[in-house]
Amino acid sequence: MVIYTEEDSVLENIRRKQADFTKKLLALTEKNGYQIIQTNGQRFRKKIQPPPKGCEVFIGKLHKNLYEDELIPVFESIGPLYKFRLMLDFTERTRGYAFATYFNKEDAEKAIAKLNKYEIRPRLHIGVYKSVDNCRLFLGNLPPNKTRVEVKELLSQYVSGIVDIIMYPDYNNRELNRGFVFVEFEDHRMAAMARRQFAPENLLAWGQPLYVDWADPLPEVDSSVMAKGYFSEILKPQLFKESSNI
Repeated sequence: MVIYTEEDSVLENIRRKQADFTKKLLALTEKNGYQIIQTNGQRFRKKIQPPPKGCEVFIGKLHKNLYEDELIPVFESIGPLYKFRLMLDFTERTRGYAFATYFNKEDAEKAIAKLNKYEIRPRLHIGVYKSVDNCRLFLGNLPPNKTRVEVKELLSQYVSGIVDIIMYPDYNNRELNRGFVFVEFEDHRMAAMARRQFAPENLLAWGQPLYVDWADPLPEVDSSVMAKGYFSEILKPQLFKESSNI
């Protein structure tokens, strides 16, 4: 005779729920033709041809039992998605937030306008905000005699995805740097992984600790503003301000 304990019943219920969710996820992929990939605590789905910056939105206030089968159809009601990243913990429960990337900025702006505070379940509202798709890190306390090549060689030992090292010469001696550089990565994910790898005080080089943190993101202009022809009026003062500090 087999005796089932209360623990067996709980485990069986969990397995049943997981199997049911797996079926829903597979049905979603078959319907839309998307590929599901899970890696490093996040699960995402994507198509092809990466969109430009400014097409990603941040989704917050997610219940721990909210998954792609409910979220994706809501965000696809705005427009086609390039990628949807759901952040998970090690038990595969959501961390309470996700990222949706559209193919154009207009759809991202519509999603923020229409889906912020959207009631996805009775009395359960989600938050949808603009995602700062920052791909740039600030590296400070740098010895003034180090070059761009030396900095890139150092960082490349630990992280990948570096596309550029932005260094400014010293005011008085152009053979020296100003003690800092900006490190540009291929995408936000690689920049975030590099920041986590080095911060805080986790990068020692040339006999001293180097300071690593997010750099201020580049200014973005709303597409509705650009459509009205205000782009040059708004952006030029910002560009002048930045260039005056270089």
